[in-house]
Amino acid sequence: MGSVKTKAKGRVSGSTGRFGPRYGRFIRKRVREIEVISKATHTCPRCDNISVRRVGTGIWECKKCQFKYAGGAYVPVTPNLKIALRAIERTVKEG
Repeated sequence: MGSVKTKAKGRVSGSTGRFGPRYGRFIRKRVREIEVISKATHTCPRCDNISVRRVGTGIWECKKCQFKYAGGAYVPVTPNLKIALRAIERTVKEG
């Protein structure tokens, strides 16, 4: 007999297991994806250490150099900011 491991109830949904069957599968999946990103440590734009944590909505702080800055609500660098930084860098190279 082969051993088939099954996941325990609630393990599949991760941190959104607290919602139980409420709100639907796709909403719980989106919440889980956002929580995984927002609770992770990110790279500091000033000292390049992986020690940036979310303090509040849109507020990020590096635990290493105490640099506090505004970013996205759930991610420190939003896609629009990446586009803007790329455009600025391109302009600086041309000029």
